Amino acid sequence: MKHRCPTASPLAKPFLPAALFAAVSFATIASTLAGIGLTAAPAAAQSAKEPVTFSGAPVRVGEINSYTGLPAFTIPYRQGWQLALEEINAQGGVIGCCELQVVSRDDAGKPDDAVRVAQELVTNEAVDVLAGTYFSHIGLAVADFAARNKMPFVAAEPLTDAITWSKGNRYTFRLRPSTYMQAAMLVEEAAKLPAKRWATVAPNYEYGQSAVAWFKQLLKEKRPDVEFVAEQWPAQGKLEAGPTVQALAAANPEAIFNVTFGADLAKLVREGEGRGLFRNRKVVSLLTGEPEYLEPMKDEAPEGWIVTGYPWDQIDTPAHKAFAAAYTARFKESPKQGSVVGYTTMKAIAAAITKAGSANAEPIVDALSGLTIDSPFGPVTFRASDHQATMGAYVGTTTVKDGRGTMKDWRYADGANYLPPDEAVRKMRPAE
Repeated sequence: MKHRCPTASPLAKPFLPAALFAAVSFATIASTLAGIGLTAAPAAAQSAKEPVTFSGAPVRVGEINSYTGLPAFTIPYRQGWQLALEEINAQGGVIGCCELQVVSRDDAGKPDDAVRVAQELVTNEAVDVLAGTYFSHIGLAVADFAARNKMPFVAAEPLTDAITWSKGNRYTFRLRPSTYMQAAMLVEEAAKLPAKRWATVAPNYEYGQSAVAWFKQLLKEKRPDVEFVAEQWPAQGKLEAGPTVQALAAANPEAIFNVTFGADLAKLVREGEGRGLFRNRKVVSLLTGEPEYLEPMKDEAPEGWIVTGYPWDQIDTPAHKAFAAAYTARFKESPKQGSVVGYTTMKAIAAAITKAGSANAEPIVDALSGLTIDSPFGPVTFRASDHQATMGAYVGTTTVKDGRGTMKDWRYADGANYLPPDEAVRKMRPAE
């Protein structure tokens, strides 16, 4: 049996954004932070000089994601949690005595593989918590595994509402704003447009289906005069841009709601621009403002789309500045949306373990319920009613600047303002 210290030391309690960092040279980080008016915490300075000694057995996180299937997001995500892990252990680990370790596996973009590696992580690697996943159908598969095996699972990225609502369970928590939340953020802007005839294009799996359903419902609630005249459902990662664009144009919509991302998004933008699909039509687009999808298009990035995203180079809050400086110093590249998600996921897990004072499943689940942590975007709370976190997203429009896609005229939409009340979501969740 693993030895666990009963209480946390003061070193394990603060998870502040400016409390830095193990594997990076402290001098490098101090210099970087000094340039933006911040200083590193004394605990981090001490950790750079002397290795931290742990008196208890390690606490292990089993991390699962689609690294080979979607590297544009998942590699920055992995770097984000690696940075957080280094910070956590430099500050004394968790529970005041234990190193936090991560055992990572690739799910190959397949639910069956994700469940298989989850079982391996629990059985062979003796992990205490599961984390990660990107695609919604994979997140749902791991959530079901977590419920059946009574294993805490922090779903980092899958956006399907089912994971916290219709198929929610005691052991599963989700960090990112869901399809409902991000659709509601975009509907606020879409409802202001004069457009009445809408078309949609989305990947044909749980995430895309859910996003379109919520966008249609929420927009009709605000604008009963709108109608949806066309829907396109390409297979994820296999969009045939020519026929898709042709079908959308044939319906003659006044506006388009897009849910494609990654390579599919780039193909849609290129073909749509070439065929004039977007000329004199507004596009409202989920995730398109995220730099992992927007920046690779360079000067071919779309202009004027209303999007959710992450304008990393324009956010000047102290918490975000400290995170961005540390991430850039550590990995020699700018942060992406995935970087923030990975970083915050690992910080949330560490905070929950320390709050629980235990590496056992039930105390960790109890600690996650209602837990509030700091993040690069500000405070985030995992709601007790549905285990959905209140992390928000940035809403703005796309533009091209200095030869690359970026966002302008953006605002931060706090996720807490885009969630149904507790009594409503309790009715959607299965009885426990």
